[in-house]
Amino acid sequence: MNDRADSASARKVVNGRLGFNIHLAVYLAVNALLIIINLATSSGYLWFLWPLFGWGLGLLAHAAATFWLPGVRNRMIEKEVARRNAKE
Repeated sequence: MNDRADSASARKVVNGRLGFNIHLAVYLAVNALLIIINLATSSGYLWFLWPLFGWGLGLLAHAAATFWLPGVRNRMIEKEVARRNAKE
């Protein structure tokens, strides 16, 4: 790859990780606020668990797309390139 392609690829990875970190920070801040509101107003029913778990699933999907799927994709590409090179 050339330097420009490497730079674009690195920028894409960094932007993805930055986006995930922002998502995580917002998740933690908002859910902390929801926990405080819930415990201050009606500690008998812990309704904050619903958005905590629901949004947590979305955050988990974001983490998978950011950290796990690119590695899987790269391994699949390398395997296909090796398969094609073996045919030649």
